[in-house]
Amino acid sequence: MQSAAETDLSPAQRQDLRALAGLMIPASKEFAVPGADDAAIFDDILRSLGRDRDSVRAALARLAAQAGGSFAALDEAGQDAVAAAFLATNTPDVTILGRVILQCYYRDDRVVRSLGLEPRPPFPKGHTLEQGDWSLLDPVRARPKLWRDAP
Repeated sequence: MQSAAETDLSPAQRQDLRALAGLMIPASKEFAVPGADDAAIFDDILRSLGRDRDSVRAALARLAAQAGGSFAALDEAGQDAVAAAFLATNTPDVTILGRVILQCYYRDDRVVRSLGLEPRPPFPKGHTLEQGDWSLLDPVRARPKLWRDAP
C-alpha cells in the first residue's frame, strides 16, 4: 500500500485534490453514495496516481495558481468559480486528473452497488453486454493496416 508521502503530493496538494474531487463528485443522499472526497475513495486516488503522478501534480499546480494559493481554503463560491474555470481549460493534465478521480470513484463497491451492479471482477462470471450497432465500426474497418506483421 502506498502512503500519502509516497505520492509526491504536498499536504496542500492533497487538500486541494480532495476538495476538487468532492466538488466534482459530491456525496448523494438520494442515491446513498459517498462523494469522491470520501476517505476510502480518496486513499484509492492517492494510491492510484502511478504513471499519472506528474500530470496530476502539474494540474494541481495550475489549480493552485488559478485559486491564488490554496484551492481548499477558498469558500464554496470561490471553489465553484475556480473549479469551473480550471476544468474548462480541458488540457491533457486536467483530463488526466479527472480520469484518475473518476476511475477510483467508480470502482468503489458502494458506488458500483448504487448502479445496480454486483461489485466483483468481470470474470469468471462475465457481464452481459447488449448488442449495439456494429456498423459504427465500419470506418475503422475500412482504414488501411496500421501495423506490420511479426516475422
